[in-house]
Amino acid sequence: MTQNLVLGIDIGGSGIKGAVVDLTTGQLVGERLRIETPAESTPQNVAGVVGEIVNAFADQIGDGPIGLTIPAVVTHGRTRSAANIDPSWIDAPAQQIFEQALGRGVVLVNDADAAGFAEVKFGAAKDNPGLVIVTTLGTGIGSAMIYRGMLIPNSELGHLEIDGYDAEKRAAASIRTKEGLSYDEYVPRLQRYYETVEMLFWPDLLVVGGGVSKKADKFLPKLKLKTPIVAATLKNEAGIIGAAFLAVEGAA
Repeated sequence: MTQNLVLGIDIGGSGIKGAVVDLTTGQLVGERLRIETPAESTPQNVAGVVGEIVNAFADQIGDGPIGLTIPAVVTHGRTRSAANIDPSWIDAPAQQIFEQALGRGVVLVNDADAAGFAEVKFGAAKDNPGLVIVTTLGTGIGSAMIYRGMLIPNSELGHLEIDGYDAEKRAAASIRTKEGLSYDEYVPRLQRYYETVEMLFWPDLLVVGGGVSKKADKFLPKLKLKTPIVAATLKNEAGIIGAAFLAVEGAA
């Protein structure tokens, strides 16, 4: 056990995943542990599962803070929204609930922020000196903005209004599946989304994550943007890695 080993836990709508991260390499130390998210995913029930994961890794992490991601806007330890988890998370003092349940320090962050931060530290945007915007195309569109290595939290760029629509209602990967769109039919929607993000923020790099990024060769080369756009590289480990790093930064 060293101070370089930190537990990151990624809370999702279907599963809660945790692993110890070596902060010097950005690699997971050993296997990750995944437990199903409780059907009634209230803060107390989720905290119980998180406690099981913490106990499983207790011998490796000492008494330092742990990092938790959650699919919600997080401000000052409170969850302000709830995506694919129980509505009782809305305006809940979530960080306090976790700390009381676990008996240790917790840093709670939005899931897309954690994944995006990890991509800048160790993934597709490593060493980029400017503004990086990471988007995750999944059930909705998550986003993270990192400027010169500093996270600008809770950007929620999936909810930009574009052509009268909430952006993720047109361009999320789940919509492509639901409407049976081919990648050629999907590309114009992504083009409209990313050109709007580009016009508003002028990033130095765009990174696309989410499950659909495994098929990035089918759509990224067809997008016509001024900004370089690349696929994320850390896949399902990004949230865990980002949570671990942000635990240390947030507790400093």
